[in-house]
Amino acid sequence: MNARGIGIAAGVIADMIFGDPKRGHPVAVFGSGAAALERRTYSDDRRAGVLHTAALVTAVGVMGAAAERAGRRRGTVAEATCVAAATFVAAGGTTLCRTGERMADLLRAGDADGARRLLPSLCGRDPSVLDSPGLTRAALESIAENTSDAQIGPLMWAAVGGTPAVLVYRAANTLDAMIGSRSPRYARFGWAAARFDDLVNLAPARVTGILVVACAPLVGGSPAGAWRAWRRDAATHPSPNAGVAEASFAGALGVRLGGPTQYVHELEIRPTLGDGRVPEVDDLARAVRLSRAVQMVAAGVATAVAVSAACRSGRRASARW
Repeated sequence: MNARGIGIAAGVIADMIFGDPKRGHPVAVFGSGAAALERRTYSDDRRAGVLHTAALVTAVGVMGAAAERAGRRRGTVAEATCVAAATFVAAGGTTLCRTGERMADLLRAGDADGARRLLPSLCGRDPSVLDSPGLTRAALESIAENTSDAQIGPLMWAAVGGTPAVLVYRAANTLDAMIGSRSPRYARFGWAAARFDDLVNLAPARVTGILVVACAPLVGGSPAGAWRAWRRDAATHPSPNAGVAEASFAGALGVRLGGPTQYVHELEIRPTLGDGRVPEVDDLARAVRLSRAVQMVAAGVATAVAVSAACRSGRRASARW
């Protein structure tokens, strides 16, 4: 196995064991730096947002490329360690599923207040206006969307681009979460961050949809339902990527997602995804299991893609000689 494949596998295993660090997470450090830069660069126009986003993403990409080159010069172990560290930093699938499980436990116990306190760990909705069914739906939609954002995206970009690509992906995702909303402050300044995040997630979201179709039977779900909801409903979602993940999860689990969605800054009337019943707590638990299955298959695929790419590169180099 080549360095990149070893690194991806090691990063996934580290995420499974440790999850996200509670203190000093590099993503949080990046977020603090981005917020500090925003205080100097903010202006209510798109051009300022383009420059802000480009500066941060470029800086992360350059640092990632430099780290990978340094690791490559030191040999396979050092290069693999670099990829593993970047993958671990960028991946958030284990923490996502653990949070989803805690949410399901709280709702099953009837602790709606506890579930409201936990919901901001999953999404940016206003928990104060949600009852137990609303909390269940919000959590399930977040599990679906973040299966793509928190795990499939990092794995895919690590496989095709190594350390710089996976770090740029995580930077884009973090900036979108920070400034990519349609709130009055960020409607223009955050435009570039939101569009760049849409771009880097186009492929991961569709890989997620494919894997949901494939893994649906593992949780008693319907591959045909997942495929049908994806093809019929995903395009009606305001996000070109979240709609794929949420619709495929809805169809796989036989539930109906979407509808009125209250954020702090606005109420969105989302389209209906899927044509099943209103999701219940057991459906949220099944969504977590489906997310885990999708993540495991994706890890295997990403490792295989990295190894295959290295083999092809090696054969081309041999042919030139």
